[in-house]
Amino acid sequence: MPSSLLVRTLQQVDWDQVMETYADAVQTLAPPLYRPEQIQAWAAYPTTHAAVHEALGRGYGLVGTTADRPSAVEAFALLDPMDRLALLYCRGRSSRKGLATRLVQSLEAHARRAGQSQLRTEASQLSRPLFERLGWRVEEEETILFAGQPFLRWRMRTTLI
Repeated sequence: MPSSLLVRTLQQVDWDQVMETYADAVQTLAPPLYRPEQIQAWAAYPTTHAAVHEALGRGYGLVGTTADRPSAVEAFALLDPMDRLALLYCRGRSSRKGLATRLVQSLEAHARRAGQSQLRTEASQLSRPLFERLGWRVEEEETILFAGQPFLRWRMRTTLI
């Protein structure tokens, strides 16, 4: 990862930017893989449901920033609970630079230090290739109804020991 990209602990002051990052990631990265109605519902989810804000309040999160703009959130990831990687989003302009990889690896290290022996997640079509590159394995494929739209996703797991 370029040295100009940094990772730090997510703080409540970051939440508005996290919501912007969530929407940006879906709107800029999902179009090749998802239908317009899925993208619209997914991007709007944090503004129409409290679940994302509630997870931010409960979980342990990290944000990715740049050295020249350390207060600007470019990506974020969240453990909620400690054995589940619940959220991973990166702005389109910052994708494919290693930031999401660094966030996942940093959360894996944090979970390991906290005594977790494994992590689980539900990966989208966007995130599954990243998780597989990092050694996560698919346990199950499923289609869920999310924000009123059907989404294909994969339950994945990694061992931390």
